Amino acid sequence: MRTICHALSVAIAAAAWVACSSSSPSSPSSAGSTLNIMIKDSPYSDAKALLVTFSEVSAHVSGSGGFNVLPFSGGATTRTCDLKKLATTQDVLGTGTLAPGHYTQVRLVVTSAVLYFDNTSSGAACASTIATPAGRSANVTVNSGDIKLNREFDVTAAGATTVLVDFDGDQSVHQEGNGSYSMSPVISVVNVS
Repeated sequence: MRTICHALSVAIAAAAWVACSSSSPSSPSSAGSTLNIMIKDSPYSDAKALLVTFSEVSAHVSGSGGFNVLPFSGGATTRTCDLKKLATTQDVLGTGTLAPGHYTQVRLVVTSAVLYFDNTSSGAACASTIATPAGRSANVTVNSGDIKLNREFDVTAAGATTVLVDFDGDQSVHQEGNGSYSMSPVISVVNVS
């Protein structure tokens, strides 16, 4: 009887080990893939720089009701882009590893915007911080900075998926009658590849 109990215990332990090892995080079925959110601009024509700061970029996975946040470069908590520089190029807004699957939305959160009228910004088009240009400037009131872009796409286990969004500066920024500026971001998905 003791031999049978010992053999049964060994068999159960071996079966449990096989079951656990087959669902390890390193198995190909649970490996993630890279999602890159790139940004370009149809520029705001009435200023030399338009610095827009984002506090979040995320993607909504189908069926779960949840958004997966894509980190900013270098672990920064925000990312600022000079939309004027993005008229002729594109830059990374957020990038991260997501589980393969079907996604239904990209969400961007704009927290602030500033216009600069006299000088252009220096450095990269997008960075964790951008040095403010000298000269006249105007803060832009962001009316609603939580933008959800309804565009379905798949993240596959093989390769990276890139979503290119266009932030339309001219359509987004408006001068009010009192001379102040406001923004209702107009952003669209241009391409998924």
